[in-house]
Amino acid sequence: MFWPRAGVLCAGPALAKEAGKTATFTPQVTGVAGSPNATTTISGKQLPPPDPKFGGVIQERASESKAWWPPRVVPPKGAPNVLLIMTDDDGFGSPSTFGGVIPTPALDRIAKSGLRFTNFHSTSLCSPTRAAIITGRNHHSVGFGVVGEIATGFPGYDSIIPIEKGTIGTILKGNGYATSWFGKDHNTPAFTASQIGPFNQWPTGMGFEYFYGFVGGDASQWQPNLFRNTTQIYPFDGKPPGTWNLITAMADDAID
Repeated sequence: MFWPRAGVLCAGPALAKEAGKTATFTPQVTGVAGSPNATTTISGKQLPPPDPKFGGVIQERASESKAWWPPRVVPPKGAPNVLLIMTDDDGFGSPSTFGGVIPTPALDRIAKSGLRFTNFHSTSLCSPTRAAIITGRNHHSVGFGVVGEIATGFPGYDSIIPIEKGTIGTILKGNGYATSWFGKDHNTPAFTASQIGPFNQWPTGMGFEYFYGFVGGDASQWQPNLFRNTTQIYPFDGKPPGTWNLITAMADDAID
């Protein structure tokens, strides 16, 4: 899930193109330049964006100097919220959203208020498909020619997403979005899926500021191997059997 950060007060299109001219980027700036609350949009052509030139004054005396804060990067006005849902073992023709026989009214409402893509091709495997959809690249180019548990030490099959193959979380976070991941993460290498990490291949290391879910290929709905960010949690402890389940907990945490 990706949300434009709260408090964005900027206006105007990010790109302005005149007839016969190359598109130029005009940043949308709010607040007083150099103040801690100033914001700006970026073109997104380079992430992270280059550091802005210091705009203050540095003298021998602090009383003669002028502080200057770099503007905080935010999305442009009107930037949409992005809700990207991937379900495992679910045929294209199953949900009513895409003409299937199983009623899915909540998904139908989401689709009607957003975009519906009908030419996405899965790899028929969960880890590779997820790696492809979060990076926009062929799954072999991001280390997931197979599911993570049977990864091998060969290029394209090592279950490691290279840092230069940025995820959608990395891209949107760099453009000022708040990013989070809920549920199954089957793209963390098995040899790093412990409470001591390393965590660079966990969701929080791949552009997602918040993670609530599990890192393996499957989990119990009632007593899952559950993490918040990189800390293991046990929200089901002390609950009567059958009163807590992962699906409802994920939805509640996402809403919160």
